[in-house]
Amino acid sequence: MTATSMRPVRFVGDSREVLRELPDEVKSEIGYALRRVQQGKMPENAKPPKGIAPGVLEIVSDFRGDTFRAVYTVRFARAVYVLHVFQKKSKRGIATPQREIELVKKRLAQVVKLEAE
Repeated sequence: MTATSMRPVRFVGDSREVLRELPDEVKSEIGYALRRVQQGKMPENAKPPKGIAPGVLEIVSDFRGDTFRAVYTVRFARAVYVLHVFQKKSKRGIATPQREIELVKKRLAQVVKLEAE
């Protein structure tokens, strides 16, 4: 796939701004993974999150004891949509907080509506 045929990345909500505020190492890791997604490849640090929807994946970046996530969808041919970027602060093990899951679902619904237009 050439640079001109790569799918663009589109950020939903405040995802771009949140990503810009993360540590440089995390930004670099997430950026590299998103580049691979644009090329039609599966990043090594990506996995489907539980309880969201098919075609939605999350990039996981661990840095200095903290975990950061970038949730994106590849369901649409027009673009890769970054739905949410956040630092995981779950108090209960490895579970993603419900408010984060609900925000991803809400933003996915916005993208589905946008793509249907």
